[in-house]
Amino acid sequence: MQPRINPAKAAPESYRAMLEFEGSVRQRLPHSLHELVKLRASQINGCAYCVDMHAHDAKAAGETDERLFALAAWREAPYYTEAERAALALTEAVTRLADRVDPVPDEVWDEAARHYDDETLATLVMAIAAINSWNRIAISTRQIAGSHRAAAR
Repeated sequence: MQPRINPAKAAPESYRAMLEFEGSVRQRLPHSLHELVKLRASQINGCAYCVDMHAHDAKAAGETDERLFALAAWREAPYYTEAERAALALTEAVTRLADRVDPVPDEVWDEAARHYDDETLATLVMAIAAINSWNRIAISTRQIAGSHRAAAR
């Protein structure tokens, strides 16, 4: 498989704007939570490039193997806090908007709001939107899993 295009080179201003958006979110969320959200949305969307990137980034930031291995089954795994579970449920709901009539049910929102103040909750929604956008960019342009690490070397 080959990438179709390099979006950073083909549309540098737009790509830079996405990076700035991502950076603004990164500064306002706990790093571990942000990586879990990005990894879970990427798993749902089937974005190998982003799954690879965020699994490695989470591991480098100190995430345990158990938490990374069990993320796709977070509801049944004992490794996550109640606040993280609320964020993961929100991540799944916002990522799967077309899967149900009430895409983000009140109980999912209310549970997240119980754990996060308005600013953090809004930032979490922005983080979920950002990773879903990155997933769509990487999938549609066929970015290769692991290529970001190879390029950094």
